[in-house]
Amino acid sequence: MARSAGGIKQSIVHWCFNLCGDNWSTDRICQVAQEIGYGSIELADRAEWPTILKHGLAIAIAPNGMPGAMFMKGLNNPAYHAEVIARTTETIDACAAAGVPKVIAFTGYKWRNAEDPTSGEISAAEGADHCVAGLKALAGHAEKQGVTLCLEHLNTRDDTHPMKGHPGYQGDDVEYVANIVRRVGSDRVKMLFDVYHVQVMNGDVIRRIGQCQDVIGHIHTAGCPGRGELDANQEINFPPIMRKLLEIGYDGYVGQEFIPTRDPLSGLREAFDVCNV
Repeated sequence: MARSAGGIKQSIVHWCFNLCGDNWSTDRICQVAQEIGYGSIELADRAEWPTILKHGLAIAIAPNGMPGAMFMKGLNNPAYHAEVIARTTETIDACAAAGVPKVIAFTGYKWRNAEDPTSGEISAAEGADHCVAGLKALAGHAEKQGVTLCLEHLNTRDDTHPMKGHPGYQGDDVEYVANIVRRVGSDRVKMLFDVYHVQVMNGDVIRRIGQCQDVIGHIHTAGCPGRGELDANQEINFPPIMRKLLEIGYDGYVGQEFIPTRDPLSGLREAFDVCNV
């Protein structure tokens, strides 16, 4: 029996728990979500959407359709614009058909060849200009289909694990990403404000939520440091952050995107309770 949630709607990020072995199939993740009170499973591959929808759960945000590490080849690099725009456009259409409201987007890595740090760097200003151009190219279609693109800020400081930090990612400053979104000037282009990444790179999370409230389109969480559970062993105080989100009128989902270090079910219960304000 799902527990009644507070004012914050909560979502489970699929990839974090799909890594937890055979007992954590998509069906299992959906069953856990219903048991605890989560209303959504997000960032699941399109093949998993029928299973999620079968369980009566929402899909808060979708991946952009890029293969592999989708955050590497992004809109900051014109060499990747054709592929990123084509795959994102296709994903927008799939989301509109399935009732998925948002699609993730990325600046990409700052290297001219995203996989080669020796290939030279795209300057921050140039990267921002290319992101604006790419997002503007997508914005009209997103507006037509009623789907929102959410450009994510990621940290570049943690180099201990490929999903705990992303050295080389261009959009590692929260104000840099927020200003790209503002320059696009579309209600269908917003920012994915990841509390964990913001804490690692910028800190001052509650103030930054207020400063970015005009462009926040989605929220992610994880414990810091280490991207683990939202427990007493990490430094972020999540309840007042959730209350700040309610104060600014945020009515979207908060996606739990922590990498489990112990029993995933207990971690998800704890995270739900911590954010259930």
